[in-house]
Amino acid sequence: MRFDGTAPIIYLITDGSFTDQNFESRVGPFLELIKAAAAANIPLIQIREKGLSAQNLFRLSCIAVGSVTNSPTRILINDRLDVAISSGAHGVHLTSSSVKADVIRKFVSSDFVVGASTHSYEEAADAARKGADFVLVGPIFETPGKPASVGIESLIETASRLTRTPVLAIGGIDDSNYRAVLDAGATGFAAIRFLNNADNLAKLKSKC
Repeated sequence: MRFDGTAPIIYLITDGSFTDQNFESRVGPFLELIKAAAAANIPLIQIREKGLSAQNLFRLSCIAVGSVTNSPTRILINDRLDVAISSGAHGVHLTSSSVKADVIRKFVSSDFVVGASTHSYEEAADAARKGADFVLVGPIFETPGKPASVGIESLIETASRLTRTPVLAIGGIDDSNYRAVLDAGATGFAAIRFLNNADNLAKLKSKC
């Protein structure tokens, strides 16, 4: 996937609050969030709902894909290539325990988006070498329930050395510090709490 280099790449990751039991009640607010993201020209959304069965993850992915039709927003599915392909999603996001991007590339078209989570320059460079379209580096700042932060120095190193692949920051990023990661050389940033808020999405549209 080719990214427009004139604006930061903003990557909304869903908050993981879905379960099979609350699925029906959560679909409405989820759909409104996805529509708000598309209206704000958010380029990437990752469906990261580990509490769902494969059947409901497929249903949710189809809803998300259908809601961004005729917009530049792309829907990626966390880890599940089967669900991404069957739902018509635009890509997949690989975790540190997923198969590597070069394996994924054997089964998808050239315009299928592959993102990868990494925690160091070495991991990011390996992911890029194997065909990832972009990499996440983090956690940059302290984040509840996550491993110790790698710090902004790791982001600076990765962004300065990995010049041909977009490097996105993740981890504790919000309205108070997202400009710091952009100033550190990141091509963009990803967030869960900060971006799962329609008001914040609208504010970002006017600022970025």
